[in-house]
This record gives sequence, C-alpha cells and structure tokens, in this order.
Amino acid sequence: MNPNEVGTGQNDWNRREFLRGASFGTLMMLMGGVPLEAQTNTPAGEPATTSYHTYGPPVSIGLIGCGVWGKEILLTLATLPNAPVVAICDNYAAAMRKVKDAAPKATPYDDYKKLLADKAVQAVIVATPTHLHREIVEAALAAGKHVYCEVPLAANSEESLAIARAAKAAVKLNFQSGLQVRSDKQKHWLVAFIRGGAVGKTIQARSQWHKKTSWRRPAASPEREAALNWRLSSKTSPGLLGEIGIHQLDLMRWYLNARPTAVSGFGGIVNYSDGRDVADTTQSIVEFPNGVNLSYDISLASSFDSDYDMIYGTDSTVMMRGNKAWMFKENDAPVVGWEVYARKDLFYNETGIALVADASKQKAMLNKATATDANFTDSALHYALVSFVENSHLTTTTVADHLDSGFDLSDLPAALAKVAPSRRPAAGYVEGYEATVLALKANEAVIKGRKIELTKDLFAI
Repeated sequence: MNPNEVGTGQNDWNRREFLRGASFGTLMMLMGGVPLEAQTNTPAGEPATTSYHTYGPPVSIGLIGCGVWGKEILLTLATLPNAPVVAICDNYAAAMRKVKDAAPKATPYDDYKKLLADKAVQAVIVATPTHLHREIVEAALAAGKHVYCEVPLAANSEESLAIARAAKAAVKLNFQSGLQVRSDKQKHWLVAFIRGGAVGKTIQARSQWHKKTSWRRPAASPEREAALNWRLSSKTSPGLLGEIGIHQLDLMRWYLNARPTAVSGFGGIVNYSDGRDVADTTQSIVEFPNGVNLSYDISLASSFDSDYDMIYGTDSTVMMRGNKAWMFKENDAPVVGWEVYARKDLFYNETGIALVADASKQKAMLNKATATDANFTDSALHYALVSFVENSHLTTTTVADHLDSGFDLSDLPAALAKVAPSRRPAAGYVEGYEATVLALKANEAVIKGRKIELTKDLFAI
C-alpha cells in the first residue's frame, strides 16, 4: 500500500487547502454581497441533529494511509475526545515516522491486513491512493470494521460499484464516504436557504478551482517516485475531476437536488510537459434537468481567482467560498419576511441584508459593524469525522440492541431506519458512489473531448 501523499512544498496542493478556501468577505460586501450565516439552531426544513459541540462514547480508530492527507486526518482526530487512534498503517517507513507525533499511542503496522486483525480497532479510515481503495475497503468490511473511505471511492467505475455494493451488504456497519461538505453545518444550513426559494428560479451554476501546483513529488528512487506520483498517470489516476473536482461537483449536485443528465469536457497538458499524461487544466459542462447547466473549470497552471461555487437565480445569486457565503439580490427581487428583521448595511450605495437563522439574535446583530464570519468555523473534515465516530457508535449500539432482543438480521434495516433521525449528517455509499460516477464520467469526457450521456443505470447499485 502506498501513502496518499500530495506534497509539502510551497507549490504543492493538498485537500486541506481546497476545503478551507480563502477569506474575501470585505470584497464581497463592497460588491453589495449579503453575508449568509448559520447560527447554532437547526434551520427550517433540515433534520434535527445532535449538537455539533457534544460528543458521544469513544470509537477506536485505525488509519490506513499515512501521507499528507492522512496526517491531516490524524491531527483532526486528535481534537476529538471520543476518537482515539489505536493503530496506523503504511508500507512506507518514512511516512509512518512523519505521523508518529500525531498519533503517539497508536500501534504501527506495515500491512493493512495486520491492522484489520487488531481487535482494538473498531473503525477504519482509508486514506490511501484512490486506486488502492477497493481491496482495503472490502477487507475492512469483511473484518467487521466501520469504514470511512476517501473519495473518489475508486479510480474506475467497476471498483467503485464493488465498494458501494460491499457497503450496502454490510448492514451491521457504518460506511461513510469522504465527501466532507455533506457533514458541514454551514453547508447544510445553506441547502435549506437555497432550496427555500431565496434565489428564485435557478438558471445556472458555476464552480472553479485554480491552484498553481505541479502535483509532482520528488523521491529517492524511480519506484518510489512512481508510487508518490500516481496522480500523474492515467493508469492509476481519475484526473483533476476525480481527485479535486469531485467535491465541488457533488456540492452542486446536492444543492440543485437533481441528478445530472450529461457531461461534456475539454482539457489538456498546458503547463507541465514532464511526462505525465493527466491534464493539468480542464473545462466541463454538467447538464441538469430543466436546462440548468453547471460550468466548471479547474487548473493546476494558474492560481488566479482561487476557488468558489455560485448558483444563479432569477431573484438572487449565491456565492460560496470556504465556510462563507454571500447573496447578491436582483433589483426586481421580492422582499421576503426575514429581511424585515435582518440588519442592513450600506456598501457603496448597495444595501446588504444579513441572513441569520436565529431571529432572537437580531438585537445583538444591530450592534455589530459587520457580519462576515460564519459561526461554524471548524473544517469540513472536522464535521465529517465527528459524524463518522458518532454514527459508527450509534450503528454498533442499535445492532447490538436489535440482536440482543432476539430479532434477526432481516429486521435490522427497519431498526436502523428508526434511529436515522439521530444520525449526524454524512455521505453514505449512495452519495459516494453517485459522486464518483459523475467525477469519473467528467474525467472521461475531458479525455475524449466530447459529451457523455449520464443514464440512470450508471448510478444504480
């Protein structure tokens, strides 16, 4: 197993930077943007969940894959009081040494099979290179471990489907895919806001990710260099759309509440002619029902304008970046009830209306000069790992209670459905598989330079 390393230098990329985003609230407000901020209460239309700042009983974690992202996972787990890391695994000794301080009490293994045989491990996080996921995930589920698998689930559709089916069959276990934003409190709050009609009729969407970085990692030997740079080979890599774009593609699929019907793609190697055969710059058009299209461009050759997501509507446009969002209203947009109570700020003759989910805090808001910071500032990864630990414990206790009561496994899905409202928000195998299919097909469209129809059977598990 090779570690999931992506770079440590100034020009190297990692998923943390992608999910964190940059702050440019002042610029947005000068443009007349309205900050959209979630409070600690549950938004209308969203299921009630346990507080994001309380924690349940511990679940012992084993991490497989100790690269850059694996270390980020360990550092985040260290902030959770109920997620002790009892085992770590990588077949590259140097990677293990680099994460030792992040998990000082964990038993080290050089073979994932040894980690899975450790009875102290209750749940496994798979953070290896994408093309190695299938074998490890299937073995982990067979060993009775709850599984968190990074996305994309696999580097091709066949292996992705195998993982999804294995997760579906493992009814006694919790499976979570690494679509972190699906657990993010701020993103969940915005779902209700956007679907509630605040943008009017959705007409189009746009996303981009620009980060100048080569993706190439140096190594002491050709063999190690090939292992580290698996993203640069089409034999092992799902490309920019798979490794980076999957998060933004899934976010828009989630927010638009629709399954895409087709995807077109273009791209190529425009900057890094270093032997790779994976595009460093791509453009994609994802078609949704009712004529709504998402345009998405992504590049390793330029950092200009960074990353963001936008949903355009007839009444307003919502822009999202990092854990912040702004609303830009059309002049003819109707006034809705919450605007009467919201604080109003004047920015270059444009009135920005602060959207706050808790109306009881309006008086306090009126005394604030600005409202550019979201109240939920933990990373999307933090929320995702909290959900994984809590949902794994809930699954374990529900299964145990069910079986102890004399019921058989055929009744277990119904028992788990009853406790579903108590689960924290997270992406399961269905969301993970559908997001992977879309990302892989988008990458295929880029490679072939043509339109690919997305039929329903492609998403069937």
